[in-house]
Amino acid sequence: MSLTPPTAYTVTELTANIRTSLERTFSDIWVEGEVSNLATPNSGHVYFTLKDDKSQIKAVVFRRTAALLRFAMENGLQVIVRGRVTVYEPRGDYQVLVDSIEPQGVGALQLAYEQLKTKLEKEGLFDLSIKQPLPFLPNRVGIITSQTGAALRDILTVLHRRCPIINVLLYPVPVQGEGAAVHIANAIERCDAQGEVDVMIVGRGGGSWEDLWSFNEEVVVRALAKCRTPVVSAVGHEIDVTLADFAADYRAPTPSAAAEAVSPVLDEFRASLQAYGERVLQGMQNQLATIRHQLQSVYRGLPDPQFILQSRIQRIDELEHRMKRAMRGLHRELRPNVRALCSALMQQSPHQAIARASVHVHQYISQLRRAMPVAVNAKRHKFHAVVISLQTLNPLAILSRGYSVLEHQPSGDIVRSRMQVQPGDHVRALLSDGSLSCVIERVDSKDDP
Repeated sequence: MSLTPPTAYTVTELTANIRTSLERTFSDIWVEGEVSNLATPNSGHVYFTLKDDKSQIKAVVFRRTAALLRFAMENGLQVIVRGRVTVYEPRGDYQVLVDSIEPQGVGALQLAYEQLKTKLEKEGLFDLSIKQPLPFLPNRVGIITSQTGAALRDILTVLHRRCPIINVLLYPVPVQGEGAAVHIANAIERCDAQGEVDVMIVGRGGGSWEDLWSFNEEVVVRALAKCRTPVVSAVGHEIDVTLADFAADYRAPTPSAAAEAVSPVLDEFRASLQAYGERVLQGMQNQLATIRHQLQSVYRGLPDPQFILQSRIQRIDELEHRMKRAMRGLHRELRPNVRALCSALMQQSPHQAIARASVHVHQYISQLRRAMPVAVNAKRHKFHAVVISLQTLNPLAILSRGYSVLEHQPSGDIVRSRMQVQPGDHVRALLSDGSLSCVIERVDSKDDP
């Protein structure tokens, strides 16, 4: 007896039914556990395993939800997640699709604050060695805050009361809400790049932890840390501490305190200047009196300059008299030597040498006149002999005796042998009075009849 087999599910069908059942049953749940096996690929999704001491379940946070997290996910973190259970059908794994995450035992904002603070501290952005001193009396103060907030009114009131000569340049920005941190960072960078202010105040009035969060954003903290203009952070009240306070050069507990930090009291400053001026004047008068007394003491100890001058004049007269006497003695001593030198110089006079040489010149002229005809005749005879020799060796002279020279045409080579020509060749016979153009009819050797 055969039984009809029960209906069998395919794997895909079974997995789809399990998924539908799980999503219907666990559509909105809260799960707490420890994060492990954390993976953050380039897609932007976050994958991890949520576990306790006995079990574990896979979880995934898609990119859109992960971008809204205030803190960084890390292994070992205790969290509470909210989401729904589903099945990843290609592998048959069930997992939690996470819609929100909160750190267990600490708020998300507080955790993000601590994580970013630790990161930036390691990079040295909060080092005291890079802090800049505030100028004592700035000419212009840049203020980066909300244009409508109470912080701006407090800052302007204090600046006007303490030092009304200080100029103010306002960079209005939103101080809370989405995108506020980017506006604050851009204003800091623009104010610093323009170089129009001597000191900068960045801040806002009090508010909740969420309201102040823009001043904990990494973009604002980095803009403050690299700012070349001295910066005062004035965020919230005295009990409020943001990461901007650590990155700024000076932290003021309130916006009013920030204004006091960058501005001296003008009246006190003027009084101090006047006191310093009086002290300097009194010191100079005391010093001049001391120097005057010292000069008088030195003057009384100096000899009379008239006496010193007369002594020097007398010494000059004495030296002049001694010099004249020495010059006369030297003149008498050198006179005989001068006479002897003059006599010797006269003996060496060029006139006498020229007179003696003139006699020899006449003798040389007479000898030259006698020798010239003889030398010319000898050169003439030698020249005639050379001419006769050249005429003897001249090939044209040989041609005049009836000889001729043959040139092969058209090359112009001299024909020295019968082997250089053959019947029909053209040759040119050079004679003493011209040339002949000839054609070779026959070539004979010297032994032919």
